[in-house]
Amino acid sequence: MTQVGLVVIAMLVAVGVSLVLRRRKADAPTQGGYQIPTQLDRGDFVSPETPWLVAIFTSATCDACADVANKAMVLASHEVAVQRIDYVDDPALHKRYKIDAVPTLVIVDHRGVVQKSFLGPMKAQDLWAAVAECREPGSTPDPCSSH
Repeated sequence: MTQVGLVVIAMLVAVGVSLVLRRRKADAPTQGGYQIPTQLDRGDFVSPETPWLVAIFTSATCDACADVANKAMVLASHEVAVQRIDYVDDPALHKRYKIDAVPTLVIVDHRGVVQKSFLGPMKAQDLWAAVAECREPGSTPDPCSSH
């Protein structure tokens, strides 16, 4: 076989590969998909008889988790139970509720329905206002209001 023949075969292979690659669909863009539970079994958490629960799913290796937990702990009262669920201490609860990102904070009513949630760091004012609004709708100013 001559050198010209080898060059022709190499070009045909290159053209074939190029055609196959062009027809292949591009991969879909990466999708974020952290899940936040919409319902909890209040029996899995402290003070199930308390009207409200603020549950903070954390990890010991997460710097933001301690900050979020500290902001939430000041909300503890007779009406609001606050519980920090660290992955190292209670991996079963993280798995049960499919927590795949921390900090994840949920505000839960007496039936176990998640009324509001936060993923990642947050301002204390936003958290406290969210709990106030869940407990008493209309108690916080409308953020879209011009007043």
